[in-house]
Amino acid sequence: MSGEQKQRRIVPIGPYHPLQEEPEFFKLIVEGETVVDLEIHLGYNHRGHEFISPELTYEQVPFLVERICGICSNSHPLAAVLAIEDCAGIKPPPRANYIRSIIHELERIHSHLLWVGLAGHFIGYNTVWMWAWRYREHILEVFEMITGNRNHYAANKPGGVRWDIKPEQIPQIEAVLDVVEKKTMMLTKAVLDDPVIRARLEGVGILTKEQALHWSVVGPTARASGVDIDVRRDDPHAAYDQVPWNVIVLPEGDVFAKAKVRLLEIFESVKIIRGCLKNLPDGPIDIRIDEVPPGEGIGRTEAPRGEVFHYIRSDGSNRPLRHKIRAPSYMNIASNVVAVRGGSIADAALTLAAVDPCYCCTERMAAFENGKLKFTGNELLRLSWEKTEKIRERFK
Repeated sequence: MSGEQKQRRIVPIGPYHPLQEEPEFFKLIVEGETVVDLEIHLGYNHRGHEFISPELTYEQVPFLVERICGICSNSHPLAAVLAIEDCAGIKPPPRANYIRSIIHELERIHSHLLWVGLAGHFIGYNTVWMWAWRYREHILEVFEMITGNRNHYAANKPGGVRWDIKPEQIPQIEAVLDVVEKKTMMLTKAVLDDPVIRARLEGVGILTKEQALHWSVVGPTARASGVDIDVRRDDPHAAYDQVPWNVIVLPEGDVFAKAKVRLLEIFESVKIIRGCLKNLPDGPIDIRIDEVPPGEGIGRTEAPRGEVFHYIRSDGSNRPLRHKIRAPSYMNIASNVVAVRGGSIADAALTLAAVDPCYCCTERMAAFENGKLKFTGNELLRLSWEKTEKIRERFK
């Protein structure tokens, strides 16, 4: 072992950490305060959805897959029913397509606000955290009004949707959109104009366009690195080709760009929902599917974190023979190997969280060196906050 290698230490983040909302283990290899490499260990949260799905009927499958993720619990069922409908060779009624887009974009808004709030907390801006989560509450209340649930909305079914939007609910939804748009604009200006936040996030965790393409990342992670992809535009489904909106793409590739993409995408989601409400057609919200013939079908949509993909194979019975699922975090997490390299320990957890990995929350973290405790989860948080304070002092 060389002298340089002897100076290397291991700083573990996970398997449970407040910014990694699902059990994952990131082993930071550091020299002093600099991260020189990263090992990623996955597989702590295997729940067997692909195994369970063939035991359920096509009507039951959406209820199962919406529990893959509590934050984006519309994305997986939407991709699943698109795959079933592709296999069955049917298309849902136009009104169902518009309602699908409305629910999907409401979910994107609440997911992006959740991430912005967590990012603010981690760099020591708890006001950003509280503001973002307060505005997110308005969206959750809309979900409760339409579907009866704040999460796990059970909105999608093969052949359409389960919940209609009543005429008297439209003004209430539009009023919430006005509030969210106004508050998000204020939040966005506050973030973009704050010199400390800019200094804290700009140039941190950079993923270049070439690296993004090499690692095949998706969603805001890709678009913040200049990769112009979005399933909603590139493979039109629901009502995304019926209303005007834009794909947000920025070239910088750092954590600040990922924050900007998500904030700006909230305004595009508001634009999509308004367009769908304005042009919401009359008619049924679902059609009956008598059988799913033998064959294959795929469904993909743009979840808040990027493309989610479902594959269904049918043998002609009332349940799938095979159900394959790919969530966007599968594609984005691996890119952290290059994004954290060369950065500081204080930036590492923030960079890992910048891809918005899909995890569940628990904290358990400790680093030992020569048998002695070196870092806890709170100490990593302290390091991040101390770096923000140092930057803040420079701007006084």
